Amino acid sequence: MAADGGRAALPCVFSPKSQQFLALCAQDGRLRIWNTDSKTLQQEYVPSAHLSAACTCVTWGPCRAVQDVPQRKRRKCEAGLAPELSDLLALGTAAGSVLIYSTVKGDLHCTLEGGHSGPVNSVQWHPEDSVLYSGSDDTHIAEWDLQTGKVRCKWKADRSAVSSLCISPDGKLLLSAGMTIKMWNLETKEVYRKFTGHSTMVMILCFATTRPPDSNGMYFLSGAAHDRLLSVWQVRSDGKDKNSVVSFTLTDEPQHIDLQTSNCKDEPVRLAVVCKDGQLHLFEHFLNGPCKKPLSPVCSLQVSTMKGDSPVPVPLLAAALCADRQNLMLAYGHHLQPVMEKTPFNTSERHICLVRDVHGTLSLSVDTAVSKVKTPVVNKQSKVLVPGLPGHKAPIKLTPNEAEKRKKEDSTTEMSIEERLEQIELSVGGRDAGKGTSSLQTDSFAVLLVQGLESKDQRILTKIFQTKKEMLIKNTVARLPPQAVLPLLEELSSRLQGHPFAALLIVQWFKAVLTQHTSYLSSLPDLVSQLGSIYHMIESRVKLYQQLTRLHGKLYLLMTQVATNNSAKNVGNISHKAKLVYEEESSDEDEGSRDEGRPEDDSDNWEEDEAAMELTEDKKNHKDEEDDMNDESKANGDSDLDPENESEEE
Repeated sequence: MAADGGRAALPCVFSPKSQQFLALCAQDGRLRIWNTDSKTLQQEYVPSAHLSAACTCVTWGPCRAVQDVPQRKRRKCEAGLAPELSDLLALGTAAGSVLIYSTVKGDLHCTLEGGHSGPVNSVQWHPEDSVLYSGSDDTHIAEWDLQTGKVRCKWKADRSAVSSLCISPDGKLLLSAGMTIKMWNLETKEVYRKFTGHSTMVMILCFATTRPPDSNGMYFLSGAAHDRLLSVWQVRSDGKDKNSVVSFTLTDEPQHIDLQTSNCKDEPVRLAVVCKDGQLHLFEHFLNGPCKKPLSPVCSLQVSTMKGDSPVPVPLLAAALCADRQNLMLAYGHHLQPVMEKTPFNTSERHICLVRDVHGTLSLSVDTAVSKVKTPVVNKQSKVLVPGLPGHKAPIKLTPNEAEKRKKEDSTTEMSIEERLEQIELSVGGRDAGKGTSSLQTDSFAVLLVQGLESKDQRILTKIFQTKKEMLIKNTVARLPPQAVLPLLEELSSRLQGHPFAALLIVQWFKAVLTQHTSYLSSLPDLVSQLGSIYHMIESRVKLYQQLTRLHGKLYLLMTQVATNNSAKNVGNISHKAKLVYEEESSDEDEGSRDEGRPEDDSDNWEEDEAAMELTEDKKNHKDEEDDMNDESKANGDSDLDPENESEEE
């Protein structure tokens, strides 16, 4: 029986009894089922909401007999899965739903929804009935009917979140844990016992014996977060079971556990515990009453790989005890490409270190299972040209005299790295820096970048990575030789973990590397293990991007609504009274013309106007006659007379 080690660890568990398959949910939300015999990926399932609602726990269903599955329902593609008939997997999600996946169908069997309002932390199958139990952050336990896909019963289990569940082998009792451990009677849904002793959240629950509680022989063990002890509890008929009876010491917090139960007092309990530090501890103990001193492991196992001359530890993901009691099934390495191994163990040795070539094993499994890239057969006498900087030519053989001359010229003209750095001094905010970077040569950038990566000179790399010009970055990456691509990615990934402001510049380099050297990266056999950490780092960075985008949209709507209301108020306060009125003065002629067209004017007015016009014409004619007479008198000499005499004569 296996249990996952809490929310911090990745859900990873072997199939029961035969350990033929390994079910693993990675951080990208994908369910992968590996075949431990062929060491290959058997199936892969991507839930529809694998990014927003990641998988939190995985549990295999109970084994079924061979005659329960008709032969006519099997397809050719299911022939590999026929011997292992634990064909159902229960996946708890962060959205509160439970997914039932069928390995025979290779697809989702059903979805259980509506039972929880918080993330599901633990899922347990009933050993006999088609019933499933789930515990969630909403402090409730749900009992699901797998035939109808609905909730049979739901009850509140604790004041805090329900972090772990476990069903007794006879299917009558259920253990639930949050901050305290409770044992429930599944028939009445009432608390049978209550156990306290952990100061942190309990993450692991597992029954250690198959004996009934009336015989004082029922034991179970529990493990909590940040706790280096596994506690064993005894269920007594007299109720005097407040404290743990046995403790197992560990080197770190437990993350995965597998045990072989004890059916009688003369049979020991065998326990395999994988800790957070990647070590495996084996315990063997006869459960027969309390034990005062904490028990140390009978054997501790660590997997390591050689990196240079020094061994490097490889973390264990899961472990299972084989039925023959002589072998262990191990899963270690990276969760995207785990290495599975069945190894014998000897408890006479207290500490065992398994040295494995993890990279060689990974490249072999990828080449046989997934990769279709074939390595060409190259003759030993042939020469392979590796692409390098543009303009690269075959080396020219020089005579000794020419070589000495060239050395002298190079010594006088070659610049030191410090002088080159002074020339490419990159200040982020100044205008002079922009002028300086515009005159930089891309070739010198590429050469300095290669030198910085080989010598691991942080000063050179920092100066180069501070540039913001997209074309300069693109051209520099394009001129890099292939052997410098992976060291560049490692350096970029380490810098990406720093300050968020530095990540803005590093992302541009990442984009250039992935776009310029995609063909080279895709040909690498161990690319999964090398780029897996970068992928998950980027996933963790953009995890909140969708929520921030929604928040930005809501805030934008609120701000525009407030601005619209303010503008409406300003429009309402506008005065409708005119500030300036202009009136054009009307002339008399206009008034006369207005009066002429009025219907109330009489026809007599027209006659008076005609008479006035005749009078003016007569006056004009009379004046013309007088002017003619004066002209005649002037012609006769009358003009010499004075005006006074003229008046007297008159």
